[in-house]
Amino acid sequence: MSSKKSEKASKVRISITHVGSELNFDCPSTPAEIKAAVAAALSAQTPLILQDVQGHEIIVPSDKIGYVEIGEPTERRVGFGVV
Repeated sequence: MSSKKSEKASKVRISITHVGSELNFDCPSTPAEIKAAVAAALSAQTPLILQDVQGHEIIVPSDKIGYVEIGEPTERRVGFGVV
């Protein structure tokens, strides 16, 4: 079993209302899949359920979501060349 993070993981940051800290995790889903899950949870008023790269489930009540920030997956760069 590899402990290395997936290189295709999307960065997700979720703000919870009335909580000072944010949830930050890497999600193996694509940004489009995450956006669809957030939209579905908000429109149906059901909890948002996502998984991190380690397989843990993150469950957030949709009425407590302040915002969701989704970062694009980045590929690792090697070397010093400018592209």
